[in-house]
Amino acid sequence: MSNIVDQIRSELINAIKTDQLTLPTLPEVALQVREVANDPDSSVADLAKVLGNDAALSARVIKVANSPLLRGNQPIEDVKMAVGRLGLNYTANLATGLAMEQMFQATTDIVDTRMREVWAKSTEVAGICHILCKHYTKLGADQATLAGLVHKIGVLPILKFAEEKHTELLENSATLDLVINELHPLIGSLILKTWEFPDHLIIVPKEHINFQRKVDKVDFADLVMVSSLQSYIGTDHPYTQMDWTTISAFDRVGLSPEIDTHEAEDLSAEMEAAMALLA
Repeated sequence: MSNIVDQIRSELINAIKTDQLTLPTLPEVALQVREVANDPDSSVADLAKVLGNDAALSARVIKVANSPLLRGNQPIEDVKMAVGRLGLNYTANLATGLAMEQMFQATTDIVDTRMREVWAKSTEVAGICHILCKHYTKLGADQATLAGLVHKIGVLPILKFAEEKHTELLENSATLDLVINELHPLIGSLILKTWEFPDHLIIVPKEHINFQRKVDKVDFADLVMVSSLQSYIGTDHPYTQMDWTTISAFDRVGLSPEIDTHEAEDLSAEMEAAMALLA
């Protein structure tokens, strides 16, 4: 098995170095949304107009704006009102994350199933990130959510690579998992850099599995790390066999490694609501 893993690793790394690996591009609506949000002269109406071109995305943004998580008094009836409540940057990050779902689709059943699994895990982690961010940190909940949604983005080109050039990998789940686990963090950060995401998000794919990382204060990689570990509680995933008390990210987030957020009364309902909005 190690031979094929070494071969695939070598091919993928070479493809990265020679710019031969096809990296996913953000959906057009996400690009437009981020462009408007980054323009200091843009208004709520400008962003609402862009979102208005995508009926499904507009409906989901309105749904989020009306959610109990944001506790607004006035019902939100249209996308302009939603942007007004959420703000330009919050809306842009939320819309970027939601628009990404359309990227997690494939032509073959095996890869399509894999991609849906990755998206499901990403939305679960993003939901936990959102709630932990609000309750334990002063970081932006919108960026925390986006960090959770993109932390496994590097899996996409690996699956596409296997689909196009190494179909035998698709029949060998264990080998494919080895390749993904080793390379998706590197590729994920490369993708986010290509998308011109801010540095504090670019590091997330690589740093959220660096369990011995030491930084001065909590950041989005810490949040994703803790949220990811929380998402595996109750499973037989190898992460559950680690000694979480040695992971300093828990201290920086302010959450005890012994707490299961899914069981905590003050967190579980909110997390379920956050995941439902993203799913």
